[in-house]
Amino acid sequence: MPIFVALLRGINVGKAKRIAMADLRALLESLGYTDVATLLNSGNVVFKAGKGTPKKLAADISAAIAAQLGIEVPVIVVSAKDFALIAKENPFAKTAPDPSRLLIAFVPDATALSAVSSIAPLVTPPEQFHVGAHAAYLHCASGILESKAGEALVGKAGKAATTRNWGTVQKLQALVDKIDA
Repeated sequence: MPIFVALLRGINVGKAKRIAMADLRALLESLGYTDVATLLNSGNVVFKAGKGTPKKLAADISAAIAAQLGIEVPVIVVSAKDFALIAKENPFAKTAPDPSRLLIAFVPDATALSAVSSIAPLVTPPEQFHVGAHAAYLHCASGILESKAGEALVGKAGKAATTRNWGTVQKLQALVDKIDA
């Protein structure tokens, strides 16, 4: 059965849009998904689904969250194969010394990368930015909170995307590998 990674945007940040991970796991299991596992408290889920495209799975999960939990949440689902490809294509993986300062922007499809690329003018050295075939990568060498590009990526300019730092991406990949074993 295929493995997928679901990434929820903007939950459990501050007091708004609070979702307990146990509730999220139960919700995905109620949709018929198996081997459901969450990582951290920020809406990272790895699961198996018998059928459906990432776009359809994302729509189903988002609709179920709205119906069952009363919260409107954008959801991006990536196949395990594409998730591994996004990690492999990270041009800064070996050069960024602090994984918490390296953001990966996941988008629902490649066409949304054009909106994310709009932050390029905000990138100031020593920051680095790259738009790949499936995701965008921003290394905020001085820290995400000090970066105008980082602020834009997690804010309105990046609303078509959801970001995870490189450390979280590596942990999610390990979780995918564990479920796949």
